[in-house]
Amino acid sequence: MVYPHFFVGKNSVDYWYSWDYVLIFRKHFYRILDHRDTLIQELIKMNLQLMEEVKSLKSRVSDLENELARYRNPKNSRNSSVPPSKDENRPKKNQSLRQDTGRKTGGQPGHKGHTLEMTSSPDIIENHIPLFCTCCGGDLSAVPAELSSKRQVLDLPVIKVVCTEHRIFSKNCSCGEKISGSFPDNINAPIQYGSGVETIVGYLHARQYVPYRRMKELLRDCFGINLSEGSIDNIIGRFARKSAPIYAKIKTAVSKSPVIGADETGAKVDGNKQWVWTYQTEELTLLAISESRGLKAMNTHFPDGFGKAVLCHDAWRAYFNYSENLHQLCCAHLLRELNYIVERYKSKWADSLRALFREAISLKRKLKKLPDTENSRSIASIEEKMDNLLAQPVESKHKEAVSLQKRLLKYRKSLFTFLYHQKVPPDNNASERAIRNIKVKQKISGQFKSNNGAENFCVIRSVVDTLIKRSGNILENLNHIANLQPE
Repeated sequence: MVYPHFFVGKNSVDYWYSWDYVLIFRKHFYRILDHRDTLIQELIKMNLQLMEEVKSLKSRVSDLENELARYRNPKNSRNSSVPPSKDENRPKKNQSLRQDTGRKTGGQPGHKGHTLEMTSSPDIIENHIPLFCTCCGGDLSAVPAELSSKRQVLDLPVIKVVCTEHRIFSKNCSCGEKISGSFPDNINAPIQYGSGVETIVGYLHARQYVPYRRMKELLRDCFGINLSEGSIDNIIGRFARKSAPIYAKIKTAVSKSPVIGADETGAKVDGNKQWVWTYQTEELTLLAISESRGLKAMNTHFPDGFGKAVLCHDAWRAYFNYSENLHQLCCAHLLRELNYIVERYKSKWADSLRALFREAISLKRKLKKLPDTENSRSIASIEEKMDNLLAQPVESKHKEAVSLQKRLLKYRKSLFTFLYHQKVPPDNNASERAIRNIKVKQKISGQFKSNNGAENFCVIRSVVDTLIKRSGNILENLNHIANLQPE
């Protein structure tokens, strides 16, 4: 091949092009033109393949970034519905949903303190009188003593089981009949444990969550009572049957309440997962167990529904089957979700929504103090702000924010019910407190060994929690139940 010789001579043009080169170039050029369509198709195909690969890689990068974000901003009990027991690293104390008041912890200025006070009628008095002089050794036994100071000690007596023997006597009447006395209704065996033992067993089981084995040990060490685990189970079953009428009254009272908080949580029963439901008010708590987490369970617990009650819950879909009732979503749940979205995406939309919920909760505390006209204006302003926020476009990459916005739009009418009804709270924390004892019980005991065991606990715990809400003396009231006859 002959190549052109450029600038062989400064002023020469003879060597600018070589004819041979031109011929060869033209030959190859036409050959390329002949195959141009094939080359173009191959390039297009290659380009499409590269575009698909880039798209796939971008998707992979996005997935990895989301996964990394989950590690950088993990969900915990403060920013989601994850229970505290699942927190890998406990959130800092200053990350509570509560706003900082600026006050120090403990008693505030002007707070009245409490301490032990002496009683004017001690059970036992021990006099300590000197009999001789520690200085000269003189006899002081005949010298009158005068009280100079006193101190009191509060202590527990030695606990001893009291055995009461019931004896039946008979008499012969002049008419010829032999008349015998009768045992009390609750004495139905040659030897048995009394109501005091039933009371303490029921209390340890449903209030202190003591498992059978440890309860057996405690009763032996503290009271000298040797009960087998089977006997403890029988006593608990008997106590639950005695509590059944009170449990039924609690259920009836809850169904007629104007505001009902509801929640549900999983419970392990004989190796299988079931669900414990709570329905509670300011003064009542009802616990019930079911294999279902849906409408079937609620229809079983309350076949006649909830009347005109406002239902407070965490937006579980089963509750919305009661369309005739007003609903209030738990704002505490929503605030935790918004905390997570703000932390992960730095979302201004979520931050504004979070501030609005806090404004509404703050207004709830002031409603009684403000005139009705000002209340109406404040509520209308909050409702308008909510509508505006829900109408704003949310970044499609913020999946949790998109999901939350859709849910809030779906249940828009259930966000601020608490602003229109005085007794409706903005959150469902009371229901979570009522149901949390199930988790505590399961953490200690592992599981319920039978359906009867789970039902017995729910019955007794419902009574105990109701007593706690009413500030009743738990042991005293449980002892009253223990003296009843089981149905």
